[in-house]
Amino acid sequence: MPSQTPQLRLPVIQAPMFLLSGPEMVIASAQAGVMGSFPTPNTRTPEQLEQWLIQITQTLANTPAERNWAINLIMHPTYPRRQTDLELAVKYRAPVVITALGSPKDALEAVHSYGGKVYADVINLDFAKKAAAAGADGLALVCAGAGGHTGFLSPFAFLEEVRRFFDGDIILSGAIGTGKAIHAAKVLGADYVYMGTRFIASQESMAVDGYKTMVTESNIGDIVTSDAITGVKANWLKDSLIAAGFDPNNMPSAANINFAEAGIDSKRWKDIWAAGQGVGTSTQVDTIATIVDQLEAEYRLSLKGQQGE
Repeated sequence: MPSQTPQLRLPVIQAPMFLLSGPEMVIASAQAGVMGSFPTPNTRTPEQLEQWLIQITQTLANTPAERNWAINLIMHPTYPRRQTDLELAVKYRAPVVITALGSPKDALEAVHSYGGKVYADVINLDFAKKAAAAGADGLALVCAGAGGHTGFLSPFAFLEEVRRFFDGDIILSGAIGTGKAIHAAKVLGADYVYMGTRFIASQESMAVDGYKTMVTESNIGDIVTSDAITGVKANWLKDSLIAAGFDPNNMPSAANINFAEAGIDSKRWKDIWAAGQGVGTSTQVDTIATIVDQLEAEYRLSLKGQQGE
């Protein structure tokens, strides 16, 4: 069995982004030295999911990057592919399985059977305690400022409280878009960071060109938080809301949450585009390799500054 330890240049997990993360992004991220990931609802069918897993595992096999990827599973009870997707994650020995919108409990035994790890997305202290009690190997703290489905807690306070009862891996997210921010998260006590928005405007992203352009032209003032689109609080690009006929200053009440159709209603996300409050760090479309090179340079510079060099 290959080593279970990822070979990472930076403690970064390219966040699993709905409709944006595909095999090209995962492979490019892994080869660049960060952990690539994707949510299974990005595939239309279990057959397509298996093809993606074959592409990822065969491309990365017998390379230093072979463990640098993760799969994101929706655990919500209304999601009909939950068990099938988990079985495929196990079949292809996903090094890390990230659970979202439900308890990680049902994934633990199967993933641990081959030495994989299970991380759970959590947005508050109660969810963090439940996931820890269930046996999760890591907790992804989704904090205020995160893109897509977002959190509302300060990363400073949230991480500090979770560390009081949890000694597993902690992934911090929320407007982290630079090497200096990665360093800051490590100083706070995080093991890894989620980074999503920074990779939207990459050549390997599945985002359409207009989406990528809007990201590179936006800043923190262009982010609107609303639960009107999916029923869950999420951060959206203001201009995409306007183009879809919404008034960002007067958003309607929360939508109903239902994952029964296709995991998440992709129609709601097709033309209404998500991004985190760190959107201003993306100023042009680059390859993921170039982005990671820049992040590493910033990270090393920040480390030198802390050491007084």
